Amino acid sequence: MRPRDFLRLALAGLALAPLLRAWDHPGHSIVNQIALSSLPADFPAFVREPANVERIKFLSGEPDRWSHAAELPIHHYNWPDHYLDLEQIAWAGLDLNTLPSFRYVFTAEFAAARARHPAAFPAIDADKNADHTRELCGFLPWAVAEQYGMLKTAFASLKAYEELGTPEEIANARADVVYVLGIMGHYVGDSAQPLHTTVHHAGWAGDNPHGYTTWPKIHSWIDGGLIRKANIVFDDLAPRVTPAVLPSLAARPDGRDPVFVASLDFILAQNKLVEPLYQMEKAGKLGNQDPQQPVSAEGRSLIEGQLLKGGELLGSLWLAAWRTSAPDAYLHSVLQMRHQPAPAKTQP
Repeated sequence: MRPRDFLRLALAGLALAPLLRAWDHPGHSIVNQIALSSLPADFPAFVREPANVERIKFLSGEPDRWSHAAELPIHHYNWPDHYLDLEQIAWAGLDLNTLPSFRYVFTAEFAAARARHPAAFPAIDADKNADHTRELCGFLPWAVAEQYGMLKTAFASLKAYEELGTPEEIANARADVVYVLGIMGHYVGDSAQPLHTTVHHAGWAGDNPHGYTTWPKIHSWIDGGLIRKANIVFDDLAPRVTPAVLPSLAARPDGRDPVFVASLDFILAQNKLVEPLYQMEKAGKLGNQDPQQPVSAEGRSLIEGQLLKGGELLGSLWLAAWRTSAPDAYLHSVLQMRHQPAPAKTQP
């Protein structure tokens, strides 16, 4: 491939990026701050150290920064983790109540179902599909469940190191926890943005009997423009944060992962706000139609409510990962070996 051709393909892939970014960095940072403020007093104190708070806030935007990369493989790997176009599940004839909680099992099922219903899906423009994600409906609830598993594992390792590790090992294990807290917050934050649950993510797509806007930048307006114009900041939301409570994550009779199901249920609930959001835009309540037009109280309330819901879900999942993790048994056994006396040397 000639360099100019590769650059053309890379730019085509990057052209998708502005359409799906959820909450600009200030919004994602607010979600992570809400989660931190919801945690109980007995949550590990190192998480609240000022440097770690800043790190968790900074990392809330990391998955979006990955999307700025020119390399198409990272687009293909990372981009679908930010959304779930629920309409595509229906187009494929799949049942939301039985979606498998294993990412690759679902990928195979969706591909086969899509092949059985080709007429239900719009044609894919190859020039806009350099990263080969247009064939996918998104993996957001899978990403949240996987991040939860990573966090629980990080806490399990930390607990083993806190019992038998060195100060350096404990510090490194804490840094791992902080990293996953920040990254996980991004995907839970995405779940709270209604336009990350629908094919109507960048203006109303397809049949449009109610005349909703087809403006492609409505997504970026919700993510950041509205937040900046309305001056929505964490300090104003802090008094409304409710304490984190342990979610119900009992084993399910169908064997599906309970965090995946909880994440999917949350996404389904936010999807119900897609049309009300478009109705607000049509009524001029989101502040985007005129530079002099303020964001209405109703529009501000909707966005503040989504940030709060995302942060409070995140805090509850963080709490569950910590409370339900036990010291990693294998790591614990390895560390114990270091504390056993060395065997006596035998005489030759």
